[in-house]
Amino acid sequence: MSGNNPAIVMPGLSPNCNQHQVGKTESCCYFQMPLHYPRYKKSDYEIMPEWKLDCLLKEYGLPVIGDVNQKRNFAMGAFLWTSQNE
Repeated sequence: MSGNNPAIVMPGLSPNCNQHQVGKTESCCYFQMPLHYPRYKKSDYEIMPEWKLDCLLKEYGLPVIGDVNQKRNFAMGAFLWTSQNE
């Protein structure tokens, strides 16, 4: 990897759609942490559509499973400080 690429190679980690072909027969997957921490408020998560929750969770390499309420609660638990989640 080049010095300008902040990607971290982690075998077995499910990447967030960042793949490139190394050769014709092998591929390499990597995870790249997004540059910005999400700046949503609790009220934003409460009305966020499911597709947007899915994109946000995938961007950070987090699981996208469950119904919309489970995803919403997971996102709030992952991205909000305890004081913001009350």
